[in-house]
Amino acid sequence: MASEEELFASVDALLNEEPQLPPPAERARLREAAGITQARLATALKTTTQSVKNWENGRSEPKSPRLDAYQRLLNGWAAKYPAPGAAPAASVAATAPAASAEPAAARVETPDAPQAPAVPAAVLARPAGTSRLASASRRPAAKKTAQPAADPRFPHGPLAVLDGDGCAYGVDGIVLDCPATTVVELVEWTLRESGLGAPRLNRYGKDSDPLIVLTAATAVKLGLPERLEGHEQRRSLRLPEDHAVVKQVVKAKWRLTQRGFGPWARIYRKAQGRERQCVQLAILSWDALDERSWPGVSQMEPADIARVLGVYATRVITPRGSTAVSGLELMTALRPPTRAMRDEATGNWVPGHNPGSLGTEPMDPAPPEATAEHPVVVNSGWTGGFLNEEAYQWVRPVDLLTDEECTLPYAVGLDLNTAFLAAAARLVVGLSAPDHFHAPAFNPKIPGSWLVDLSHIEVDPRLPSPFTPDGTRPTGPAWYQTHTVAYAQELGYNVQPMEAYLRRETGAYLDPWHDRLKTAYVDTLADLGVTKDLTDAEFLAAMERHKDVDPALAAVLAAIKATIKGGIGKLRERPQGKRYKEGERWPALQRPTWRPDIRAAVISKARVNMHRKMRNMATMTGLYPLAVLSDCVVYPSPGDSPLDFLPYAASGKPQPGAFRLGPTPGLAKLEGVQPMLWAVDLMEQGLNPARHIKGGDAVLDEGE
Repeated sequence: MASEEELFASVDALLNEEPQLPPPAERARLREAAGITQARLATALKTTTQSVKNWENGRSEPKSPRLDAYQRLLNGWAAKYPAPGAAPAASVAATAPAASAEPAAARVETPDAPQAPAVPAAVLARPAGTSRLASASRRPAAKKTAQPAADPRFPHGPLAVLDGDGCAYGVDGIVLDCPATTVVELVEWTLRESGLGAPRLNRYGKDSDPLIVLTAATAVKLGLPERLEGHEQRRSLRLPEDHAVVKQVVKAKWRLTQRGFGPWARIYRKAQGRERQCVQLAILSWDALDERSWPGVSQMEPADIARVLGVYATRVITPRGSTAVSGLELMTALRPPTRAMRDEATGNWVPGHNPGSLGTEPMDPAPPEATAEHPVVVNSGWTGGFLNEEAYQWVRPVDLLTDEECTLPYAVGLDLNTAFLAAAARLVVGLSAPDHFHAPAFNPKIPGSWLVDLSHIEVDPRLPSPFTPDGTRPTGPAWYQTHTVAYAQELGYNVQPMEAYLRRETGAYLDPWHDRLKTAYVDTLADLGVTKDLTDAEFLAAMERHKDVDPALAAVLAAIKATIKGGIGKLRERPQGKRYKEGERWPALQRPTWRPDIRAAVISKARVNMHRKMRNMATMTGLYPLAVLSDCVVYPSPGDSPLDFLPYAASGKPQPGAFRLGPTPGLAKLEGVQPMLWAVDLMEQGLNPARHIKGGDAVLDEGE
């Protein structure tokens, strides 16, 4: 039986926990009972209306000190407007002791509460009065439904941004003191004292190494150049091996990966038991955060950079390099190549193949799936052609424009949200090596590459051909991925493959990658005010202003999109450098994730999805596209909005099968609007209106 002392200790621990809010529906009921609008409540709590909406639909929770103020307000309303059947004096939820004079920032878990591993005093947060610091310490986050508990091994989150004054800015406003004056000291402080890192994403995977982002001032303080100097350093994107800092690292028995000491430097020692000894550094002034993937982030204050990267790390993965590298690493983190298996002979646990993964060994592609410089092609003398599964680049011939189309006032561009991600959903790909077959019967369920003649298939000339990236009609036999050939069958044509390279072992390898990135994309858009419950008109309005709601979250959204495109592109990374000779193996070929066949499958499915929607649009509305560039399609329109030409049922609901507006992957948003005469003028010059419809030059999403 528990002693009195144990019972009181347990009660004290409960009293010192964060206040618990009532269920989301009860929060909305209390506000409505008080006659207060969401906008007015947002003004009172110094937040946005969308944040209040998120609290009331359970999408997010407030953080202290806003949490405490919101809790106090709800308690007051609960006393005035009790729920039917509840006692008037009943409290909504337990609150923290009101009489405590202790500052909020100093109220951490009591000795009686469950404790995370002790963190040395050297990393304790600075006092709240210190200038520039967002917070003196981090309080435990409010509990959320369906949210995993914070890992006690990493009490300070996945990463920190280190400024020149020794302030290490982490997630949720935490600021740590870092006394390191050399790179070696920084690495050892990070591993021993910082409390940084992130738990593995799969039970068979590895924890994410802590990330330290260095500002320019910090780089100089640690003996690094503010920027990479000289032609050789800029070309190789790394310090020379005789640089003083590199020598210090080696002298201290630390190692650098083959990438060397560059914008993303990984410093490690051999793991001791189950404990990894590795720290990832990112150097801002060396362009670690590419402006195209992380717009505006490198110019932000350290605390804001930590917020951006922290949200990305929580929703996607702790950055491990460019967004393309992170996208590829995420695939492996979610589908680890090995798992622990019991050796029946010895009884020991040993690494074994993890079913559904790509394994630990690289796999050569079939010759038509490779690139022209690949050893498989060069050494075999292959001349049989290659897959050409790329994104659309098509412009309708001007002589196929009708007078009626030319008299319409506007050209409106639609962009499909993360089209490659939508294509990755439930996509079955090959997991084993390719086998060669002659004259096989076509099976749409088997992933692979098929040599087949599709030149006899008739397609309306006002639409691009679904079988070629430039939209022209095939002229003879060519290699196609399974989805492309299956679409020919869907159109009602017989297909008779002459050859095929097929894989016997298959699986939906990208499913967890798709699911995690889809959730990250949708949740980030929702935080920017673009939610699934909006009408189409409200959705268009929300998308028009979403980047201004929160520039930091807008940068996270851009990084998520870059992660998707870059991750698919990394599946077929080409050789780099002037010294490369055809037939040589380049570094990317040593990865099990160098899989051009998987990249081809994603792009093939995305292109087929686009054509299917355009074909359905023509059937429903009689409208044909002017141009297509990857996931952007331009239509002539009687008005300056997609609402003026998209098909809707009599009930007002969008017609299934055509383009639909919405925030989820595969649905469409407005890309841009221009005068129809502007579009025709570009078409007459041989230019693609889809590239310029937004007002600038679009980038073709080739998955590179």
